[in-house]
Amino acid sequence: MVWRVVVLWVVAVVMAGCASDTGPDFSTLSGKLGPPRGGQARLVLLRESSIQLGSYDVKLDGTPLSGLKSGTYVYADVAAGTHQLTADEILFPGTTQHPIAMQPGRTYFVLVKRSQKSNALMVMGAVGGLTGWAIGALATSKSENPGPLDFVPMDAAAAKSTMAELKLGS
Repeated sequence: MVWRVVVLWVVAVVMAGCASDTGPDFSTLSGKLGPPRGGQARLVLLRESSIQLGSYDVKLDGTPLSGLKSGTYVYADVAAGTHQLTADEILFPGTTQHPIAMQPGRTYFVLVKRSQKSNALMVMGAVGGLTGWAIGALATSKSENPGPLDFVPMDAAAAKSTMAELKLGS
């Protein structure tokens, strides 16, 4: 009986993580917004649909970019210049840091996905429990990206193709 409750709870959590918001697609939104205002640039972060669990604290210059879930995108218009994207995950032993130089009037697209370190820790934890996770943390301590996510710049054509089925996060 208890195992059935556990299985149903796991299924519910996975399904909740797969649900995406019903906001507008990017082409509709960008038509309404127009280009970034003078002296500003637009940053669009996108996360493809997946069943991978994870709740991430993604920030631009220390300001949270909330609403980035599986199958969604978020955007921010900011002053042109160099900015810092960061990502953290509760109990994850590291922070992703990614500087991005932005020119005025341009839109920058960045794909957000789990890092190799995050994937390795997830597998090691699943196989070896807490001990496996600790061994994985030690083994990946010299990773190029110590954080839970990778920020992958994309060109506009590839991003718009990827974003065709994504919705605005809330």
